[in-house]
Amino acid sequence: MLEWLLPHQVAGTIYDIDLEKLQAEGISGIICDLDNTLVGAREPSATPELAEWLAQVRSFGFRVIIVSNNRRARVSRFAEPHGIPYIYSARKPVRTSFRKALALLGLAPEQTVVIGDQMLTDVFGAKRMGLRAILVKPIAPADESVFTRVNRLIERAAHRRLTRKGLWPKEDRQ
Repeated sequence: MLEWLLPHQVAGTIYDIDLEKLQAEGISGIICDLDNTLVGAREPSATPELAEWLAQVRSFGFRVIIVSNNRRARVSRFAEPHGIPYIYSARKPVRTSFRKALALLGLAPEQTVVIGDQMLTDVFGAKRMGLRAILVKPIAPADESVFTRVNRLIERAAHRRLTRKGLWPKEDRQ
């Protein structure tokens, strides 16, 4: 059961992800979480560094969509200025939002990666759909909701068990 929470890859931040390697492995699409993955949960817009990363992602030819459990106002305010399609109130790890994201990207699961900061929503949801999952560290843990903090307790326990079993992947850093 814990293997459902095991990411395929672990990175400190999105900036540590090797885009050339993803491309070489046949990945064409990125389903990305918003809060604490791209920006802090209270940060309304992209930082200059993130805008540069998004431009780099596009220069590689990746198709990107944001899938967030947050409300429409929050997600649209972030995504629309960058021309990024999005799904809000996604209810991750429910499969529906991931299916919809794949349809909007026009890609198959084996061509797509999910990048997020939570094992219980992003990684579990990705793996249930046959998608590759990359787990990044949360940007601003102090800004997380009570619900997310409860999830983090469960995630820490799962991480400890997976590490003891020797299953936890080595973290990628640039």
